Amino acid sequence: MGNHIYTIGREFGSGGYDVGRLLAERLNIKLYDKELLAQAAKSSGFCEEIFENHDEKPTSSFLYSLVMDTYSGGSYSSAPFLDMPLNHKVFLAQFDTIRKIAEQESCVIVGRCADYALASNPDCLNIFVRADMEDRIHWVSKRNDLTENKARDLIQKTDKQRASYYNYYTCKKWGDSRGYDLCLNTSKVSPEACVDIILEFRSRMK
Repeated sequence: MGNHIYTIGREFGSGGYDVGRLLAERLNIKLYDKELLAQAAKSSGFCEEIFENHDEKPTSSFLYSLVMDTYSGGSYSSAPFLDMPLNHKVFLAQFDTIRKIAEQESCVIVGRCADYALASNPDCLNIFVRADMEDRIHWVSKRNDLTENKARDLIQKTDKQRASYYNYYTCKKWGDSRGYDLCLNTSKVSPEACVDIILEFRSRMK
């Protein structure tokens, strides 16, 4: 049996990160989010600051299949890779790191198009966490000490950024239930209950 991998996509303010953290704690496995960026930076030789600046930020046009054809050799030393725009190199470094981690250990990966990077991995369970807007506004307002209007603006801006990044690099639609194995609403169940549901779902997977 292979490693158990859990990827979590999430709406901003839905508590998706908390679901991932609690899941990792329950299973005593690692949670990868921004830490994954640091690993990608280290393994690819790029400055960590560059990765932070490009974190889940899309650019203009990007033909994923074309880049993957170039990258199929799995090497960062080839001339085509060296000629790529920086944001493409950053994405591919993260993509490669996600795959390597999944080969080495069971883990939880939050964001980073991890579900797409591991699309061919049969041991990967892809989860999307959402919540009702009113609950998200309340949570973001309280956590960031913002007015409700400013919290709403931050939610919309962050969701748009995440969706743009995901749609741009994966040719899929962020948040579309058809792209995930399990979608959870933290307005209906707590993050702790979400973990129970995820583990029950895993136990019944074919």
